[in-house]
Amino acid sequence: MALKYRNQPLRTLYTICAVLWILLRIPFWAARNIVPALRPRRNWPFVRALMVEIMDAAISIMLETGIPSAESLEGLAANAKTTGFVWIEPPPDDLILGDIKRIAELNNVLSARVGGCWYGTRGSDGDQAAPGEKVFYLLHGGGSIMGSSAPSFTALASISQGLLEHNKHVSRLFASEYRLSAGPPLPVLNPFPAALIDVLAGYYYLVHQLNFSPENVIIVGDSAGGKLAYQLARYCCQYSALLPSGAFPVPGALLLLSPSVDSALHAIPDSSMVTNARSDYLRSWYTSRYSVLSLLGNLPESELDGPWLSPGSAVLQGDDAERNQVFKSFPRTMIVAGEAEMARDSMRILRDRMVEAMGEEHVRYLEVDNAPHDFIAGSMWEPERTIALREIALWAISL
Repeated sequence: MALKYRNQPLRTLYTICAVLWILLRIPFWAARNIVPALRPRRNWPFVRALMVEIMDAAISIMLETGIPSAESLEGLAANAKTTGFVWIEPPPDDLILGDIKRIAELNNVLSARVGGCWYGTRGSDGDQAAPGEKVFYLLHGGGSIMGSSAPSFTALASISQGLLEHNKHVSRLFASEYRLSAGPPLPVLNPFPAALIDVLAGYYYLVHQLNFSPENVIIVGDSAGGKLAYQLARYCCQYSALLPSGAFPVPGALLLLSPSVDSALHAIPDSSMVTNARSDYLRSWYTSRYSVLSLLGNLPESELDGPWLSPGSAVLQGDDAERNQVFKSFPRTMIVAGEAEMARDSMRILRDRMVEAMGEEHVRYLEVDNAPHDFIAGSMWEPERTIALREIALWAISL
């Protein structure tokens, strides 16, 4: 169970001991990685191989002691001139239908006021869309339990900066806040579909308040935000015909960066969850399973293999014909994966399912050699980060 040492004084004692244990293991990790042939990837630099070991150990400490809290929306609003924050009202309740309405009622999830932050050279205060203007709509990662749209969240800031720097035809980006989940041993908080309802509100804001044409909205998500981006696109495709005209139109494009698309985290023998265990920094995260279990609320654990939470699962439940029909109406999609990711195979599975339904011309898959999870979110993962950003720019300009 995660968060066993979340209360004081155990939290401090455990943290001190765990940090000392990391320091004691650094010489062993250094010795193991000093020879290129013994590194997770032969052509990795020594520092990267060592940092992956340290990052995984640090994540393990966090999962035992406490998840970092995000800055409050009120705090972001108070510094709106710096953060680019704007408030977003929830979508009308009658726009939440089908599976999402059913699960929201089961999990006692209600709509709520959220917000987001603007990035870019113009319109940072949420100006109306110019004719033909494109916009990135970014959903941050963090396993659904941490993270923020604020500039202080370095992973999001890095992705925002990279996208805007390499895509000169897109002058601004909107990053949505969404409610973060928590689960046992903590009180259950904001299970699925709370975050999806929040990011639907952000999309509604862009299309109906700022008047961006839906075909000019590029939905982007990294890690858990990639799963959210998929869910948002799926909702628009599956229910747009049942909603009032234009309520949630299908967006122009979907960009998934290391998306978390297998919530059940199946460690199938010879899969990347096993073979890439040393080349990624999320071993402890996946072993804990705290983040994915926090999504369930009152749902049974079998829902983790359902189409909303695990479109890349090797044992996906649900009707194949129905899934293919939904994918046929999906926007043009690009999936960016790291070859060294533990979850790499789930992204390949999602790619294959989308290609089967949509055709290869509508699905771009980029797998960058030697790259771990969410490598676009940090400058330490160069040159792989820049390679991916350049390929994304070529894809985006073709939309």
